[in-house]
Amino acid sequence: MTSTLASPRLDAVLRRLFDAAARDDHASLPPLPPGLASWNDAPADQLSEAYQDLYIPIAPAAGTLLYALTRAIRPQTVVEFGTSYGISTLYLAAAVIDNGVGRVVSTELSAKKAAAARDALDEAGVGGPVTILEGDARETLADVPGPVDLVLLDGWKDLCLPVLRMLEPKLTPGALVAADDVTFDSMAAYLDYVRDPASGYASVEFPVEDGMELSCWTGRD
Repeated sequence: MTSTLASPRLDAVLRRLFDAAARDDHASLPPLPPGLASWNDAPADQLSEAYQDLYIPIAPAAGTLLYALTRAIRPQTVVEFGTSYGISTLYLAAAVIDNGVGRVVSTELSAKKAAAARDALDEAGVGGPVTILEGDARETLADVPGPVDLVLLDGWKDLCLPVLRMLEPKLTPGALVAADDVTFDSMAAYLDYVRDPASGYASVEFPVEDGMELSCWTGRD
């Protein structure tokens, strides 16, 4: 069976998006709002607006890793926090299609990015199993029906831990949680949480670009 990930149609879309991401210019961010010393201190809605033209993608190796993990565990429901322009979503969707089962529920605060991601998924021919919800993930994912077998956390870093904790009651035993960019200082609290056995995870960092933490939900007593 040929992998959807290797299809010329999907490959062309991924190449186009990665090429566009390589041209991201963080110097083009708008001036900081009054009272903020850094964009790192801005609330999610202001960050979303400021970064709406930047791709902020996962690395190609991280995408392939997500595809392989999704194929291996055959999740019924994949939840993604942080669609952006849909690069990671393309890898997840390809894996779900090749599994022949499952769906991807993704969420994105920027309406511009959500629309572009839907277009990319349709252009690549993998949009069928994907639903992209627009808005704050703490609201859009609150009513996602479980069980959830795989979670990708790649949205604003200060929200990764709150989103994970909100989803925990819906995680299946053995569910896999992947968090990107864990070398960032803003992920310290998240790592402290998932690496504490009392939190109910077996967790390890995987060395792709800015680091991806892979955590298996073992549950709590």
